Amino acid sequence: MKKSSFYLKIVVAVFFVPQLLLAQMSSKQIDSLISLTMDKFQVAGSAVAVVKDGKIIYEKGFGVKSKATNEPVDEYTNFAIASNSKAFTTTALALLVEEGKLDWNDRVIDHIPEFKMYNSYVTENFIIADLLTHRSGMGLGVGDLMFFPDGSDFTMKDLLNNFQYFKSVSPFRTQFDYDNLLYLVAGELIARTSGMSWEDFIQKRIFEPLGMDHSYPALDYVKNKDNLASPHNNDKGDFKVLPDYKEMINGAAGGIYANVHDLSQWMLVHLNHGTYGKDLENTLFSPSSQETMWTIHTVMRANKNPRYQSHFSGYGLGWGLQDELGNMVVSHTG
Repeated sequence: MKKSSFYLKIVVAVFFVPQLLLAQMSSKQIDSLISLTMDKFQVAGSAVAVVKDGKIIYEKGFGVKSKATNEPVDEYTNFAIASNSKAFTTTALALLVEEGKLDWNDRVIDHIPEFKMYNSYVTENFIIADLLTHRSGMGLGVGDLMFFPDGSDFTMKDLLNNFQYFKSVSPFRTQFDYDNLLYLVAGELIARTSGMSWEDFIQKRIFEPLGMDHSYPALDYVKNKDNLASPHNNDKGDFKVLPDYKEMINGAAGGIYANVHDLSQWMLVHLNHGTYGKDLENTLFSPSSQETMWTIHTVMRANKNPRYQSHFSGYGLGWGLQDELGNMVVSHTG
């Protein structure tokens, strides 16, 4: 494995392009590939950025923000990045861990006493890292209807009370089953520990230092909705603009709105092991925290497709981890 090579991809549209391929292409070739992919998958709009050697070398919008207006997407168009928000939540927790306010191995009940899982053993042994790694024993997408779609009136109090009624589908910490609810608990943990809402913490402690000036932790925070991509439904090429979805509890599982220009800064701080600035003179988080976030905590099946030559796959803290063609890939979809 080529340890010196590393690629980070963030998916902000409804399709993705293999990042190893992008790294070897010219701007015109990228333009052509994105246009072809959008046409193939019938995508209304998307935005793409590529960073290399500490710099943004490509950023561009494609298609339209809304089929109702046909206004073009640009590099500052905000998309709902959905579950790409999870890595912001884990990074926020890393900041609190570095400040000595939390430890990844702290029991959740020591910070949120009313947290109660499906049996007493799991409740008493559930640690902060378990909130983030999809190994709780609960099933895929458990409880999502408590906060999605719009119309739910469940509160965090309801959420914390209802975990005890979900049945386990696998033994604790033995199987990957993706969930969102436990990330909402992580957002509550950030709020209780910091004294700020999850949204304000993300805005003040991550967006502002990195200069992500046009990104927002929730729809209600978006100052100018003129450059906001609308969600669409596509039925056989007939696009229908859908209403925006508002997070009702907190946005820790998927509430952020961001653009590829700002997300390039997010990629760069991770590629630079937590440092940022013109001369990397500032530190957001330590290399130790990054190593923790980029370590596999839950093992998954490796991709068997021979084109990727993948040997391992797993989930870290808010990131998917695998190898492709001898390179380490850190990624997430949204």
